[in-house]
Amino acid sequence: MHHMQSTGKGRHNTKMTAGMYILLSLLIGCTFFRADPAGAGIIDTSKDSFAVIGGYGQSFPGWGRTTQRVETIDLVFRHNHMIFDNIGSGWYQGFHSILMELPLHFVVSPDESMMIGLNFLAAYTFTADPDWQPYIFGGGGPVYSFADIPGMGAEWNGNYQFGIGLEHPLNKKQNLLFEVRYHHISNAGTKEPNDPLNSCKFLIGITF
Repeated sequence: MHHMQSTGKGRHNTKMTAGMYILLSLLIGCTFFRADPAGAGIIDTSKDSFAVIGGYGQSFPGWGRTTQRVETIDLVFRHNHMIFDNIGSGWYQGFHSILMELPLHFVVSPDESMMIGLNFLAAYTFTADPDWQPYIFGGGGPVYSFADIPGMGAEWNGNYQFGIGLEHPLNKKQNLLFEVRYHHISNAGTKEPNDPLNSCKFLIGITF
């Protein structure tokens, strides 16, 4: 009976994970194919920016089905492509963009190795205040793990994440970024074992 219940839970979590991937894919797809006269555009790159972001992440045993405490030092290279500018008015005035990221996760515990990924994130930045601009984002992508982490049964995995950030201008060309993220990694039940990593990440970066 215990084995049957565990199998049932595993299937349920696999369906939930697959459903999350589908939902995030639809969100990003709608971003690219939405028709709106609100300025900017899919092809226009004049307002694009790049960023380098670094920080610390940690998974928490007992958070969902996570069993291992995995600590990482994270380095993220980001391309921010604006889709729609001058959306809304008042406090929710802002712009909608796609964040394309190359994250490097340097695992420092329990192994000393790394994971590398590719993220596609939909983001909305609130621009009512010119000095402090909060933003929200979510999405995901593939992750390849070189690390030997108990419970991770595959090298190829997927991730989804969402978070909040704050952007503050340093000068006319560079902005300072602060972010907090929830980050999930698993192989969506393609191999066993499939103990996911549910983590929090704290990051700081600079745009250019």
